[in-house]
Amino acid sequence: MNDAHWHLVVNHFPIIGTILALGILIAGLFLKNNSVKNTAYALFIVAAIFAAFSMATGEGAEEMVEDMPTIGKRIIHEHEEIAEKLAIVLYLLGGISVLGIILNLKNHAKAKFISIVAVIVGIGAVYVAQLVGTSGGEIRHTEIRATNENNAIVPEKSTPLKDE
Repeated sequence: MNDAHWHLVVNHFPIIGTILALGILIAGLFLKNNSVKNTAYALFIVAAIFAAFSMATGEGAEEMVEDMPTIGKRIIHEHEEIAEKLAIVLYLLGGISVLGIILNLKNHAKAKFISIVAVIVGIGAVYVAQLVGTSGGEIRHTEIRATNENNAIVPEKSTPLKDE
């Protein structure tokens, strides 16, 4: 397997994992259940680890596809820039999550505050994750690009019907 393949294998979990973890964390806050919140924190940490894997394989994937027709360096660079921002947010969220687990285990008074901070950062992470997912999808799926000459409707050549 090459870096492009590995990148496709690992790049989905930071996005999907963050969305799932955010929902679980919100549920844990409403239920006032530390086990549920710790589950969300664990998912945030795993999402941050997979973000590191995605970043590590992204450069190799870029090298393999940047010169393919309909791709080009500009669209990959845009995806890379947004992905770097997501990685930073997920690393921060992973750190907050480690702190959240520790505070929950110690029944610390600041545990709820950290949960709220994690929700706020998680919402931001989900937004950036959506941007990364869309820009990544646009690399190979030209049909979803907002501005693309390939999206133009081109009439087919019409041939007159023969009467037989």
